[in-house]
Amino acid sequence: MASRADNVASNLSLANFSQATELKNRLWFTIGALIVFRFFSFVPLPGINPLILESLYAQTKGGILDIFNTFSGGSLQRMSLIALGVMPYITASIVVQLAASLHPALAALKKEGESGRKKLNQYTRYGAVALTAVQGYFVATGLEAYGASSGLQAVVMPGIMFRIGAVVSLIGGTMFLLWLGEQITSRGIGNGVSLIIMAGIVAQMPTFIANMFEGGASGSISTFVILGLIALLIAMVLFITFMERAQRRLLVQYPKRASQKGMMQADRSHLPLKINTAGVIPPIFASSLLLLPLTISQFAGKSLAPESAMGAFVISLNQYLRHGQPLYMLLYAAGIIFFSFFYTAVVFNPEETSDNLKRAGGFIPGIRPGKNTANYLDYVLTRITVLGAAYITIVCVVPEYVIAQTGLNAMFLGGTSLLIVVNVTVDTITQIQSHLLAHQYGDLIKKAKLKGRLR
Repeated sequence: MASRADNVASNLSLANFSQATELKNRLWFTIGALIVFRFFSFVPLPGINPLILESLYAQTKGGILDIFNTFSGGSLQRMSLIALGVMPYITASIVVQLAASLHPALAALKKEGESGRKKLNQYTRYGAVALTAVQGYFVATGLEAYGASSGLQAVVMPGIMFRIGAVVSLIGGTMFLLWLGEQITSRGIGNGVSLIIMAGIVAQMPTFIANMFEGGASGSISTFVILGLIALLIAMVLFITFMERAQRRLLVQYPKRASQKGMMQADRSHLPLKINTAGVIPPIFASSLLLLPLTISQFAGKSLAPESAMGAFVISLNQYLRHGQPLYMLLYAAGIIFFSFFYTAVVFNPEETSDNLKRAGGFIPGIRPGKNTANYLDYVLTRITVLGAAYITIVCVVPEYVIAQTGLNAMFLGGTSLLIVVNVTVDTITQIQSHLLAHQYGDLIKKAKLKGRLR
């Protein structure tokens, strides 16, 4: 049986893919849904002047808006119906996960299984609606304030009706993306929300490639820089792929049990601990907190005189917290390391894992069940988290330095974007392989039944 499974796994090829009708339908549905997402990114909010809006985005460049714009595939720059993308849902999801780990009532819901998961998902959707409404209101008022302070009119008819229309439109756009993501998850391939984020990031790649080669043709970017960027991108993708799949496997042994032949056999399994347990959360949190004061100072600096004390402070703050500056990269690295340990402690509970192993009769060889096992898990997790935090810091800080030195506008080349793209790609390929494997096993079962009938 084992050899047959190995043969099935080794025979996954394009020929098998052409025969998997259900998998092809799922892939076509996923591609069609992502095309719809890209189409909506070009539908603007009502009442916006796109020319002045482009000037607004150019003046606020380098702040947290760049991150949101990258994740939404340029929708924020064009102020489309899905300008906020799925970021409110991601933020609400992170908050609910943290609350479920800290609040007793939500922690009890988390342990209820499928029904508890549905309730937590419902709370996440409510939080996404609330966050979208708040962010949409600030976007609308920010556009109106920009027109009033600079003498330009980004909004055609500012007022309460524009704010209400903008908030309703943005809520509708975000909820539509969530619905589209759920459809991709259930009827397509991969996690829908993750694929939407990845599609938004990848959509910025043609613009970056065109600007890079245009700079090479004009002489502003040397050929060695272009080759170095390509080599760096390939090396970072390979490094991220290796580290994201790396794990520490702890041997777990179970008591001897009677087998079918009457012999006593001891079962063994492994407890996998990922090197990067926190995923992409640390760079997202660190960059958001670090760029938030920069964005606020950029908006506030327009109404301050440069010769005043506050104006000079804002100008200095913008200079020190700019991309590629030593203070920015130092604070960015410190934030990534802090959130790596913090979020790992939140999502992985050594005591709960130890209790689950004890209930199942499992134990780690050489470690007593109970408190000693929990302490050992915490000991191992702390040390592999050091490697995970160092890995994420290198992946995020090195591209920031390269982008600052080359002067290219390539937010998708940042560590957070690369982490998301590589993780989602690996997960999607794994699901495709699982569907192909299931298709192969289905064929084997049908052949076995047919042979049994012929006999």
